[in-house]
Amino acid sequence: VQLQASGGGLVQAGDSLRLSCANPKRTISNNALGWFRQAPGKEREFVAAISWRGSNTIYGDFVKGRFTVSRDNARSTLYLQMDSLKPEDTATYLCAVARSSTVTSRAEGYAYWGQGTQVTVSS
Repeated sequence: VQLQASGGGLVQAGDSLRLSCANPKRTISNNALGWFRQAPGKEREFVAAISWRGSNTIYGDFVKGRFTVSRDNARSTLYLQMDSLKPEDTATYLCAVARSSTVTSRAEGYAYWGQGTQVTVSS
């Protein structure tokens, strides 16, 4: 499974970014999808996940309504809309394909990972 994350960049605190994760070979079937992030020297952290039909979403506690996860199955693409960004959101954001159709916040629940896209938020 090939995943290509994009949309990261350098922004200021309070700005927005929209991350995308494409599956160009359309090999994802009825799997949940998720976003994680990892900052230098820190453990990988769960950000958000969405079920196959998009009817169920979960978020990390730190999100507090600032991020929205969505997916377009026709385009085989996952999105993460990030608003009100903070410097502590600075990290590499990775998309992943879950082992099942069930959303999970556990990294062990994901079978395939993209390379990630860097998000840097300046104060």
